[in-house]
Amino acid sequence: MTGPRPAVFLDRDGTLNVAELRAGLPHPPATVAEFALLPGVAEGCRRLRAAGYVLVVVTNQPDVGRGEQTIANVEAMHRRLRDLLPIEHIEVCYDSGRGEDSEFRKPRPGMILKAARELNLDLSRSWMIGDRWRDVDCGVNAAVRTVFIDFHYAEQLRAQPTLRVSDFPAAVVAILST
Repeated sequence: MTGPRPAVFLDRDGTLNVAELRAGLPHPPATVAEFALLPGVAEGCRRLRAAGYVLVVVTNQPDVGRGEQTIANVEAMHRRLRDLLPIEHIEVCYDSGRGEDSEFRKPRPGMILKAARELNLDLSRSWMIGDRWRDVDCGVNAAVRTVFIDFHYAEQLRAQPTLRVSDFPAAVVAILST
């Protein structure tokens, strides 16, 4: 039996795929047809996987909880994501972000902790890559190192990331050089 493996936890919208900017904040694509990877993501994920990292997507999809998106459409996007990237596991939180949210909605660490238990992951050797304050806080709350992709959105960070970069390929280089 092998020991716990290191992972890279990946936010989805704005980190892996193109997000629509509205009022300075990223929003998910509405349809599978609009779902497109950001430049360098496919190669970066292959490099991380080749280096021995388990790739786990952790994504809030509150539009489902608000009735603005369907689970079937989100799952179709995730099938597309799995076709394009060497993702081992995807955790999704559908909480609306209004009122009381579960332990799984980022910035809470529930999705990371659940995946770590189920996949035998070593959080002390793991990373979280994201483009929003919720991603950084989630990683900090799960005690993993964090890489913040800074797209200069109209929001402030709350916790300080381990590293700050300008795009996904730079995040991969930073992780692989530590």
